[in-house]
Amino acid sequence: MKPSPHPLGPWRCIPLLLLLLSACDDSPSGDDAGSLPDSGSDAGTADSGPPPEDAGTPDAGVPDAGRPPWDGTYTALEDRGDWIDTGRHDTCQFVTPEDLDPQRCERIAAFDLSSCSTEQLSGVENQGIFQLNLREEASYSSTRHPSDSVYNSFAGLRLSADGTQDAYGPAPIIARVTEGGTFFLAARRTARSPWGDSVTTTAFAGCHVLSPGVITGCYVSCNSHPMYGFNKSVGTFRTERMAWAPGENEASGGLALVAEASTTVGMPVDVYVAKEHAYVVSVSTGPMLGGLSVFDVKDRTSPTLVKTVTIAGDGAWNGVWAKGDALYVASDSSGLIVFDITDPANPVFVRHGEGPDAVHTVLVEGERLFANSPGTGTFVYDITSPLAPTLLQLITWAPEGYTGGPHDVFVHGDRLYISNDTTGFHVMDISDLDDVRHLGDYLQPGFFGVFSHHNAVGTFAGRTLAFVGGEFSASHVRVLDVTDPTNIPLIGTFRMRPLTSMHNLLLRGNRLYVAWYQEGLRVLDVSHPTQPRQIAHFNTYRETDPRRGNGIFEGAFGVRIPGDGFVYLVDSSRGLIIVNEL
Repeated sequence: MKPSPHPLGPWRCIPLLLLLLSACDDSPSGDDAGSLPDSGSDAGTADSGPPPEDAGTPDAGVPDAGRPPWDGTYTALEDRGDWIDTGRHDTCQFVTPEDLDPQRCERIAAFDLSSCSTEQLSGVENQGIFQLNLREEASYSSTRHPSDSVYNSFAGLRLSADGTQDAYGPAPIIARVTEGGTFFLAARRTARSPWGDSVTTTAFAGCHVLSPGVITGCYVSCNSHPMYGFNKSVGTFRTERMAWAPGENEASGGLALVAEASTTVGMPVDVYVAKEHAYVVSVSTGPMLGGLSVFDVKDRTSPTLVKTVTIAGDGAWNGVWAKGDALYVASDSSGLIVFDITDPANPVFVRHGEGPDAVHTVLVEGERLFANSPGTGTFVYDITSPLAPTLLQLITWAPEGYTGGPHDVFVHGDRLYISNDTTGFHVMDISDLDDVRHLGDYLQPGFFGVFSHHNAVGTFAGRTLAFVGGEFSASHVRVLDVTDPTNIPLIGTFRMRPLTSMHNLLLRGNRLYVAWYQEGLRVLDVSHPTQPRQIAHFNTYRETDPRRGNGIFEGAFGVRIPGDGFVYLVDSSRGLIIVNEL
């Protein structure tokens, strides 16, 4: 069963963005995980540190040895969801929105901008990559009654100095004035269908600049559909340029670039390090086919691309892991792929694993391989013989009335922790694979863009804690106490800029490493897990990198720490990045 695309789209009437299914990265932390790369088995060791600072603040430095360790106490928190709606973004408005004349949808004169600041707008840069929140506040239709319900959606925007690369999502910009105290854009998208063309025009009028690169204003979106007539939505928007966060440099907290190496094989989305080689998998993008890139990293200061592997018609290689002489690739096109890496520079195809024809992510824990097929379940294999995986069980779970499937899983002791797509976070007892039992859930609030994506689990002060990550705008780190799976409270959070998305996370002792797309790598001190605080960062994202897109899934995808003194990152444009381990 093929996985369905993510449910995010920036256009009200019809979805326009076909977003990439995202890669994932896990790290085991069971009793025997200490012998494995990326092990989190030391996560429960007590470490002392000062009270963590507010999420998203500049790096706070190393833990303070003078503060007592966390004693396991906490106050349960209210989960406010991912995107926190704070009301209208600005004071301007689209005039007479009930007028269904489509020509008005692309004219700046149709907006009342009398409350806006031309002085602030005169300083707006006319280029860059932005993310936007569109807060729809009313809708009008030729076939339905008007509505004043609030609806939040998200999209990307690119402005280039010469206008040649201007785009709103995938739609070209058809009108632009971004100088002289005016910020106005209009984009048009035509969608073909058997019933005729559907045309959507969206226009933005800037009103205020809250800080460098942060613009608020109002918008209108109009759709002419051959079956559903004419529909219009109006509201306000907030957009942020995806430059490095204010006050940040490339790196801090002791992290520094060691080396990087790019590949022309698709868009890099995951990495695994074994036998002094880094294996980077990619998904197809544009004319470039996805596949596998093999880097010799014996000299960490000079990684060398030694081989690429691609298979026609099979370009969605999204996850990767290794054990012994076996390399496991998760393909959304063909399922589990097994390579022989006896010669690490020359992977040799062995077989496809028994089971689904679509696998999105993989994880190895001891003698078990867990392969996740969205919409289907988690396939568990015996890999006592690593090159010959034997299917043992299919694990499925979703609460009644929910749909979805496992995006990622984590194993800690005899429990399987499932980040189950749109259904939430689930805990299973896998001590007996012939009698897998559901133990409990954490269903985070929200109705749009809430996506349970990735998790890592460890023991702190005698309590079992899960660090759970989402995806899409405003996704962030949640800290859950899963000691009693029948009663899982939220005990801590960490957020970055709300218009960015996190991706994968990795727990190493009292440090949580997060690949956070446009925010790059974020290293959190979680010795006091009720208040995670940032102690270091490395910004991988640069607007000017080749093939850099305007979507939300751009930047740091994955992180691995094999224990050789280095941190390995994969960036969607730059490829393999190596930094020093803290």
